[in-house]
Amino acid sequence: MSNTSEDLYAVADFCLIPMGTAETSVAEYIAECQRVLEKSGLKYELHGYGTNLEGPWSQVSAAIHACHAAVHAKGAPRIATDIRIGTRVDREIKPGTGNIGKVERVKEILKKD
Repeated sequence: MSNTSEDLYAVADFCLIPMGTAETSVAEYIAECQRVLEKSGLKYELHGYGTNLEGPWSQVSAAIHACHAAVHAKGAPRIATDIRIGTRVDREIKPGTGNIGKVERVKEILKKD
């Protein structure tokens, strides 16, 4: 298995925060980012404080970059983004199952309680 960054399957969680807008709510900006992710073809899921995103490292990075560009184009003068990315090379992750696999494993453990 190759270990170059282009080959790594990335499971990411990111929170894009538009700054310097006149609005209290950032929902319109986040919706714009979700439109970008829909076009990316990557597996993603919005949650209350961010988005889970997974796929090849280079495509995940490119999608987050495209979200920044789209949100700036919508009028946000500044953006801060927190990103957590996990990779693993000890086993193959079936594309699209990285985040759900982690959640399901925890649920299995809790069922034993």
